[in-house]
Amino acid sequence: MNLDLTGKTALVGGSTQGIGRASAIELALLGANIVLMARNEDALKATLADLDTAKGQVHRYLVADFSLPGVVTTAITQHLAQFPDLHILINNTGGPAGGPLIDAKPEEFVQTFHNHLLNNQALVQAIVPAMKRAGYGRIVNIISTSVKQPIVGLGVSNTIRGAVAQWAKTLSLEIARFGITVNNVLPGYTRTARLDAVLSMRSGASGKTEEEVSAQMESEIPTGRFATAEEVAAAVAFLCTPAAASINGINVPVDGGKTGSL
Repeated sequence: MNLDLTGKTALVGGSTQGIGRASAIELALLGANIVLMARNEDALKATLADLDTAKGQVHRYLVADFSLPGVVTTAITQHLAQFPDLHILINNTGGPAGGPLIDAKPEEFVQTFHNHLLNNQALVQAIVPAMKRAGYGRIVNIISTSVKQPIVGLGVSNTIRGAVAQWAKTLSLEIARFGITVNNVLPGYTRTARLDAVLSMRSGASGKTEEEVSAQMESEIPTGRFATAEEVAAAVAFLCTPAAASINGINVPVDGGKTGSL
């Protein structure tokens, strides 16, 4: 099985913590050069120092706040002008605050749509020409199992994540002939800061302790535990390898079997 990414360069969004950081580390272990992208420069530098360089890789970072219009586009355009080769794109950024859908304000939808779908589109438009030139491209979108089964209390996120999944499927049909695949990884409950926020929200709404809420949630997962960021990252990295060349346009849940659909 060819899992070697030596000579490939991967841009990883939201790569200073959680699943994004774990994905960057995993891709580097497979030999890829990594371009980290996030808003906190100190955290970017810290992550950069943890990336494997055993295969002679050169790693870089871009400072960009996904919530500011145009910043992501400017950052990637300037980077490509200096370093034109990019073969892998990991679209990943934090989700919106939770809460009932009925209480969500219009601007919450607009901001989340921009942070996720529009930034994804801007990055793809900038990077796909380089993938075409190389005859090799992997686009992996880290979304959520809410694409298959909405998560109670995450109304805005459920709505926009579904839009991103449809965008990705459409894109996968358009660019596969150039050797570029597009897939979605759908994390379930995963031990990250995002899960901590969900536990806190559900604890406040139910009157139960966070430990009680956590135990209840884990009891609903067939494997009996939350996933780790590293386990999600393993799925992300595999989809980026030569071995995954014919896997295109699919959703891959990493949720211990919790999602109640195929």
